[in-house]
Amino acid sequence: MPPDLLRLDILVPVLMYCALLWWVGRGVSWAARLATAAVTLALVICVLLVERGWR
Repeated sequence: MPPDLLRLDILVPVLMYCALLWWVGRGVSWAARLATAAVTLALVICVLLVERGWR
């Protein structure tokens, strides 16, 4: 496994995001939770692409 996949500076925020999504989304429907997760992941991917120069 490449070392980039195990970097804690990426893994820890992802785990924190999952915990926050669970905490905030306790009273929210599953569809809203999935939509929020999808939008957030899309934004993260866009930021990573811009940050790394569209390689």
